[in-house]
Amino acid sequence: MKKALAIDVGGTKIYSTIIDENGKIVGDIEKFATSKNYDEILSVFKSVVAKHENEVDLIAFSTCGAVNNENTKIIGSTGNIAKEYPNTDFQSLSKKPVFVENDANCAAWAEFEIGASKGCQNSVMLTLGTGVGGGIIVDGKLLKGKNGAAGEMHFKMRTDKHRRCTCGSWDCFEIYCSGTGLKLTGEEISKNPDITTYDIIGGWQKGDELMTEIFNKWQNDILQGIIGLANLFDPDVVVLSGSMAEFVDVEFLTKAVNDEIVTTPTKVVKAQAGNYSGMIGAALLGFRKVF
Repeated sequence: MKKALAIDVGGTKIYSTIIDENGKIVGDIEKFATSKNYDEILSVFKSVVAKHENEVDLIAFSTCGAVNNENTKIIGSTGNIAKEYPNTDFQSLSKKPVFVENDANCAAWAEFEIGASKGCQNSVMLTLGTGVGGGIIVDGKLLKGKNGAAGEMHFKMRTDKHRRCTCGSWDCFEIYCSGTGLKLTGEEISKNPDITTYDIIGGWQKGDELMTEIFNKWQNDILQGIIGLANLFDPDVVVLSGSMAEFVDVEFLTKAVNDEIVTTPTKVVKAQAGNYSGMIGAALLGFRKVF
C-alpha cells in the first residue's frame, strides 16, 4: 500500500505525518511552530522530508494560500505567513513526487472521502476559525476554477462598507462569520471594544441575554451565507469545520436554510474527518492525481 508524507502548513503551526491510501494516519504526528522567518520554514520542510522521504511514495502539502491547477505552487499571497512563502519551490524538496493543495480544499476532500460528506457528489465545506476557508465539490470533483483560486469565501454580506475584511475589500462573508467576525459583532452590539470571543461564547452558554443576542446575530450571518451558497451550488450537504463550528446549531441551520432556499433541500452538518483532515485530504488527492 502506498504512503504519503503529509505536511500541513498554517500561519501558526506546521504538522506532518504519514498517511496511507485509505486516509489512515500510520505515523506519528509531528508539530512545529510556523516561524515568521521564511528560511526557518524551509528548514522545517527539508528536515521533515529528509527524515521520512525513504518511507513514502509521495510528499503531499496542505497549505494556506490558493494553489494552481497543476498542484505545484501557490498562486496568491497569504497574509498570515512569511511574505516569501508563496515563492516556495515545492518540487525541489524531494526526489519523490510532490503534491500541493489549499488546506480548505484538502479538508473538504477528506470529508468527501471519509467524513461527513462521504457519498455526496455535491458539497460545500466551510472552515470557521480566525478566518473562513472554503472547499466546494461539484459532481465528485474539487471545484478549482480557471487558475485554482475558487472557493474563497469573500462574497459580500453588505454593500455599505461597514467592515474592512482581511483581504482588503469590504463586508466579505469571512469578516462576519469567522471568530474575528464574532468579536466584531460583539463590539458593535455591546459597545465594548475589549470583549472577546471567550466572553461571548461563555456568556451565551450560561444564558446571558446580551451574549446570546451577539451569538444569534453571528449565527444568523452564517445562515445568510449558507443560503446563498446553497442557492448557487445546490449541494447535498454543507459541512462546517474549524474551531468555531463547534458552537453552531446545525439542526437550526438546516431547517432555516431549507425554509428559504430556492434549490432542492440540503442539510448542514459538522465535520467528521478530525483535526488532521487537511493532511488526510492532501494525501488522498495526491494519490489520485499522481498515481
